[in-house]
Amino acid sequence: MYFHGARFSNYEAWLSDPTHIGPSAQVVWPIVGQEILNGDVGGGFRGIQITSGFFQIWRASGITSELQLYCTAIGALVFAALMLFAGWFHYHKAAPKLAWFQDVESMLNHHLAGLLGLGSLSWAGPSSPCILTD
Repeated sequence: MYFHGARFSNYEAWLSDPTHIGPSAQVVWPIVGQEILNGDVGGGFRGIQITSGFFQIWRASGITSELQLYCTAIGALVFAALMLFAGWFHYHKAAPKLAWFQDVESMLNHHLAGLLGLGSLSWAGPSSPCILTD
């Protein structure tokens, strides 16, 4: 959704005046007369007004430009590829032995490390090198 919001939406126009400009991330192309579905959402943008709340979530998380949406989309793509490789590696190259699954203490440490690490990252909030200051 990050890429779609960066490429096809009126997110930056909505940020400038969220009370008079409706959020829209979907434009119907003029194929067989279907462009009649596009409505004026304000800010010189015609499209279908969305009510999913993505714009509000992005603003609450500190994303204030299309560049940051692009960077988030690329970061998510890289992270997904990394996790795909990690899954392949742990399944084919470094598969754990049965004894590792039966050791409760190592399993607890493994899960706690993941929980505390991801919890710390989510608590810290977004920190992207793409954040531009004015």
